[in-house]
Amino acid sequence: MRIVVTGSLAYDYIMDFPGYFKDHMLQDKAHMLSVSFLVDSMKRMRGGVAGNIAYNLALLGERPTLLGTVGHDFGEYRARLEAHGIDTSALVEISEVFTSSCFINTDRANNQIVAFYAGAMGRDHERSIVGLNLTPDDLVLISPTSPEAIERFAAECQQHGIPYIFDPGKQSPRLEPEHIRLGLRGAKVLVGNDYEFGMMAKKLDISEAELIASAPITVVTRGEQGSTIYTSATNGQGINIPVAPVHEVRDPTGAGDAYLAGLAYGIARSLPLEVTGRIAALTSAYAIEEKGCQEHNFSRSHFAERYQLAFGAALPENVFSATYEV
Repeated sequence: MRIVVTGSLAYDYIMDFPGYFKDHMLQDKAHMLSVSFLVDSMKRMRGGVAGNIAYNLALLGERPTLLGTVGHDFGEYRARLEAHGIDTSALVEISEVFTSSCFINTDRANNQIVAFYAGAMGRDHERSIVGLNLTPDDLVLISPTSPEAIERFAAECQQHGIPYIFDPGKQSPRLEPEHIRLGLRGAKVLVGNDYEFGMMAKKLDISEAELIASAPITVVTRGEQGSTIYTSATNGQGINIPVAPVHEVRDPTGAGDAYLAGLAYGIARSLPLEVTGRIAALTSAYAIEEKGCQEHNFSRSHFAERYQLAFGAALPENVFSATYEV
């Protein structure tokens, strides 16, 4: 099975604010908000949802393919991805623009203010999965990118019978109801956090329960409260997945992308959903413990040891069969 990852590829500019955003915002002046935050540090790191997902899939032992567009400044990023065994041959460079950039400011309570410059990502809709010769045995991840690209990739997967995971994520507010309906129509898995589910349900004018029931597998992430995986067999109750213990919360940025990588890994290998969810939760924990979305690392043997410590059960022996050493 091949795993193709679509979505944003970006440089993340990560900043730390030593106070609390709430202390600098006046509710009675919110209609004319003008604030400035003096940060203690800033680092440029590799990021973007698709890049983060692919990186974590590579750590787990997959060789995913990235599909999208990048800017003229992407060379160093491409080299690092390829060094980890990630296929970048389906990435097209747009010479006249920069790679997408995400500016993330995090306060002491781990609240975030984010600004995103689309850059080359604005041309993602010109890419196509058709030329990749995918089959119904493969898996596509449709993660946040331009609404036009999300719509195109979903439609192409449906036309060619290719299973896909639909995770509109932070693009949910920008998507029109018809875009969401199209994505849901053929999705094998629907993923989002509890806020995003509320947003999508409101746009579609349905209940969250109806939205959850719209895909064969639905995953709702709830931050520190873990996540829940729903299928038709769970009768609306869902399988509750706990978080994996974290040694130190250093940066929550990219935790959701790491979770999605673990989820895709388990789905692609048809692992039990209870195991799949825990693999996703543990992958997310590694990301949280380092500043930046692709600065963490782990071996498969260490992952298996930590899995048992975190969840009190051994990782099934077949989980890392037929993986690749990079």
